[in-house]
Amino acid sequence: MSISEARESASIPRARTLPPALGEAPDQPPSLSGVTSPGAWLGRYGRRLVLTDLAVVVLAVASAHAYRFGLDDGPVTGGSALGYVELSVLIGVAWLGSLTLHDTRDLKVVGTGADEYKRVLNASWRLFGLVAIGAFLFRLDIARTYVAVAFPIGTLLLLLSRYGWRHWLYARRRAGGYTSRVLVVGGAGTSADLTSALARHPLAGYRVVGACVPGLAAGEQLPGTDVPVVGPPERAAALAAAVRADAVAVTTSEAFGTQELRRLAWALEGSGISLAVAPGLTDVAGPRVHTRPVAGLPLLHVEEPQYEGAARVGKRVFDMVVAAAALIVLSPVIAVIAVLVRLTSPGPVLFRQERVGVRGEPFVMLKFRSMHVDAEQRLDALLAKSDSNNVLFKLKNDPRVTSVGKHLRRYSLDELPQLVNVLCGDMSLVGPRPPIQREVDLYHDHVHRRLLVKPGITGLWQVSGRSDLSWEDAVRLDLYYVENWSMTADLQILWRTVRTVLGAKGAY
Repeated sequence: MSISEARESASIPRARTLPPALGEAPDQPPSLSGVTSPGAWLGRYGRRLVLTDLAVVVLAVASAHAYRFGLDDGPVTGGSALGYVELSVLIGVAWLGSLTLHDTRDLKVVGTGADEYKRVLNASWRLFGLVAIGAFLFRLDIARTYVAVAFPIGTLLLLLSRYGWRHWLYARRRAGGYTSRVLVVGGAGTSADLTSALARHPLAGYRVVGACVPGLAAGEQLPGTDVPVVGPPERAAALAAAVRADAVAVTTSEAFGTQELRRLAWALEGSGISLAVAPGLTDVAGPRVHTRPVAGLPLLHVEEPQYEGAARVGKRVFDMVVAAAALIVLSPVIAVIAVLVRLTSPGPVLFRQERVGVRGEPFVMLKFRSMHVDAEQRLDALLAKSDSNNVLFKLKNDPRVTSVGKHLRRYSLDELPQLVNVLCGDMSLVGPRPPIQREVDLYHDHVHRRLLVKPGITGLWQVSGRSDLSWEDAVRLDLYYVENWSMTADLQILWRTVRTVLGAKGAY
């Protein structure tokens, strides 16, 4: 569930007076020493993006001009007053304008998700499409090499610069800064759920600083969290100003209905504090949610998950191509690992285990053997020492793991033979973790939805903590993937997998 961006306080002064019906703000707001003012960092971050975009566009256009035209500044067409240099300047200005028109620096998308990158790509693609059409219609002497140089260089550098700024922002947020302060209003249960969801994703940049919950007095804590209750929902606008919130997030509550929400929206107008309504939907990705006005009401429509059709065919083709290419490129590494496994401990090179696949169909999963051959016989004696939970068995210092196996498991190299499973159609590159039958036997009804798609070599569980995850978190991530999978999400997970594997976090 997402929250609208905190608007920059500097652009609109905060309201000093509020409607009496919503209460007066306390005379002295709580101490906020060390808190970064939203107006201070949002403005700076936006200006940095503008300057970086300007530098990238100038570099790309200058490189294309030098490559195509050199130092020549002749007319673009015979008798035209427009020269090559002027043309390049116009394209550069148009590119910056396109980035602005496509809201690539919109605070709702910068710093999180894939929308920022999509908007940069769309701004660049559409601009150069218009340039190509204009050159054809007006017979301008713009060679294809100019576009072929400017577009790839500029687009790639724009994406890399946004990627760099995003991770710079992440570093600041890990240190507790550069976040938007949120006041949650609603029922105790839904407010706690929203608070927990935002706490699980600190890099998104939202920090709940207080809650207004009916039935709970100021000074109490929101159940299950360390967030203080600051007052009743009726005084939410005044209290939001008092705690210097950047946004008010309203969750479902019988005690805070339509009329109260409308009055809160009126009270927040002109204050610089955003208002967001968090629907009672959890773990549903944005592309599946559409807002459609019906009888003057903004109804949220949730599309069904798509497991069939062209998207599934595209995923299968992508799996086969990438798996085949990976097996060819990594064949020397695979050969070396096979030799090391064979020479350092008795037993077969490959470990074969029956796993449960899509729709509950069993298949034989392949891995490089990382344990001694009697590992299964020794399992019962180690179950009580599990570092994981009563469904998954994980042991950080498992005595059954061989010396070579420790290194293979640390960097997930033991998973490489599963590329063969992908080629055979039993697995996908990205998907839920492939379970064994005794785990499936312990599933609650809703957990069986993990079996609606093929299991994957990697997945959200792999890039979100691996073996360090609790069973509940592993299920939540797998179900989220099943409900919302897309090729874009798969590409993001594959990219994050590379970083996770190299960091060797949560692997044992």
